Amino acid sequence: MTKKIVVILSLLIICASCSKPNAANNPASSPTPIISPSIQPTTQPTAEPTPEPTVTTDPIKEQIASMTLDEKIGQMVLVGLDGTSMEKNAKKMIEQYRVGGFILYKDNMTSAAQTLKLLNQLKAANQANSAPLWLSIDQEGGKVSRMPAEFAKLPPAADVGRADDLAYTKLIGEALGEEVSALGFNMDFAPVLDINSNPKNPVIGNRSFGADSETVIEHGLETMKAIQSKQIAAVVKHFPGHGDTSVDSHLDLPVVNKTRQQLEAFELLPFVQAIEQDADAIMVAHLLIPKIDEKYPASISKKMIKELLREDLGYEGVVITDDMTMGGITDHFNVGEAAVKSIQAGSDIILIGHDNGIQVSVLKALKQSARDGEITRDMLDQSVYRILKLKAKYQLSDTAVNKIDVKAVNNLIGTAVKAGK
Repeated sequence: MTKKIVVILSLLIICASCSKPNAANNPASSPTPIISPSIQPTTQPTAEPTPEPTVTTDPIKEQIASMTLDEKIGQMVLVGLDGTSMEKNAKKMIEQYRVGGFILYKDNMTSAAQTLKLLNQLKAANQANSAPLWLSIDQEGGKVSRMPAEFAKLPPAADVGRADDLAYTKLIGEALGEEVSALGFNMDFAPVLDINSNPKNPVIGNRSFGADSETVIEHGLETMKAIQSKQIAAVVKHFPGHGDTSVDSHLDLPVVNKTRQQLEAFELLPFVQAIEQDADAIMVAHLLIPKIDEKYPASISKKMIKELLREDLGYEGVVITDDMTMGGITDHFNVGEAAVKSIQAGSDIILIGHDNGIQVSVLKALKQSARDGEITRDMLDQSVYRILKLKAKYQLSDTAVNKIDVKAVNNLIGTAVKAGK
């Protein structure tokens, strides 16, 4: 019995060994492949941990998030003041209404020293507020000259355009920016980009660089860039073009009977180029253009500001109205209601050059409309963002200017003027 078991086990071992495939005799079997060193697989390195994404914060958005409604509304209003020194209404505009800035006119300035003192007083009063002030002026040269009498005169834009020398234009623009900056201003409502195409125009005239678009574009934009080079925000005006009017919008509401196609072929050309050259701010005029908006002037028209200027022309900078105390508005609209419509239409800053009562009524109207939702939070935040972004571009501060060298400024003006002779 034992012998049979041994035999059976022996047979099983032999059979098992015979059933293994023989690589040498089995054509179906394949030799182990030889891998070339050039394609030898390598051990994958241990993957580095994915870094956490860097969160970049926008300081302007952070600032806006911390602002009160009064502070936001205030940034969207720029006002004039009475007298030649800090007065109670101006102080109240800063401390209570938190206005974004001031405009000074000829009757606010009796001398360089007095103007310097007044601007420093405004800055000092604004120290507690979160954003520095715009300190603005209408300084074009020629007949629109607000500077104190001891400053030398600059030629009107028409003379600059007529000379047709861009080097000369640049010198005049730099002198313009330098005299404004020397006193502590940081915004100038210049240059004029209106084309003086109507000889009967009572308000533009030689404030324009010329009667054709090419001259206005070349010399207007050269002036704009020269002003900016002196760290002054340049506000081009008067969109969509005040050149072909026979009524002064300071006194009444001019009507421009042109189609959009006609404006695009002429009046709008300098503004289109200014937008392409990153214009800091555009002032919108009190002009009624019935073939585009038969009810509202450009300064409060959604069709003119939001649709044409913002959407179609692609302008993303600051939009500011012409003075809302001009007859083109006051004779036809309640100023507070007009200011609300202007913000709803796409404006960022309401300019109210005169009358403290009107200034207060505009501030209250804007605030009430914001509370009622007629001016949305998005409207407010977008406008305030554009305003603060422009202030940041020019590194505005409320630091006092200690002194001014009028002689040095006049020498610069004199050199510029001589270059054109």
